[in-house]
Amino acid sequence: MTPAKLFLAALLLSTPVLAAAQSADAPVIKSGDQWTYQTTIETGPSGWKQTHDTFTVVRTTASNIYFTVQAKGAPTGPIEVIAGADWSRIRNVDGKETTVNRPLAFPLQPGKSWDVSFTEHNPNKAHTLEQWDTHYKVMGYESVEVPAGKFNAIKIEAEGQWIAELAPSTAIVQSANTAAGGTTMVTQTQRTQPSKATGRTYRAVWYAPEVGRWVKSVDEVYNSGGVRSQRTTSELETLQLTGR
Repeated sequence: MTPAKLFLAALLLSTPVLAAAQSADAPVIKSGDQWTYQTTIETGPSGWKQTHDTFTVVRTTASNIYFTVQAKGAPTGPIEVIAGADWSRIRNVDGKETTVNRPLAFPLQPGKSWDVSFTEHNPNKAHTLEQWDTHYKVMGYESVEVPAGKFNAIKIEAEGQWIAELAPSTAIVQSANTAAGGTTMVTQTQRTQPSKATGRTYRAVWYAPEVGRWVKSVDEVYNSGGVRSQRTTSELETLQLTGR
């Protein structure tokens, strides 16, 4: 058994297993804590990509976690990121600091639910507006196995909807008309009107209290036709908790 596996085994044995009815409080995150995930991205029917990313805590405050993310084999150094104290993602939306992702809402207990909703204008060139609505619910404890080992984790599921208003666009179409007098090029400008598209999202997160973060997550996006356009799966490979 590798040193990492031995460390995980000792960590699991030293942590009392919570009964299903009990809640899990927010973890104590420390500078130097580190988690490495194997992330697989499936796009469309055949697209596939896999990365190995290491998350390292730089410092914590009462309201935020400052950490770096380093992709294995990347030609550049780590990127520096800020998250809420519960690992929620906060960023600027239309000039206002907004929570756009909150997979955990402590204390976690079976049956608890919460919502994350936001609307963003002109998020990219293709869309004049995007609206995201996600409903989270704690399902209870479930055994899950990942490269780092087997965990008795709290499963959180989320379902949601996205709405996008497509920006109008202009296309130039050229054609040739041939007659007895010769050939004439005809150029036409076609302008498409604004339209709306909708779709669905699904997310599952397995949070292990002794790890301080999720050990597995699955995120899926479905298009207007109800077909999955992308799935992202992250699984814990190794962890290192400072002073523990």
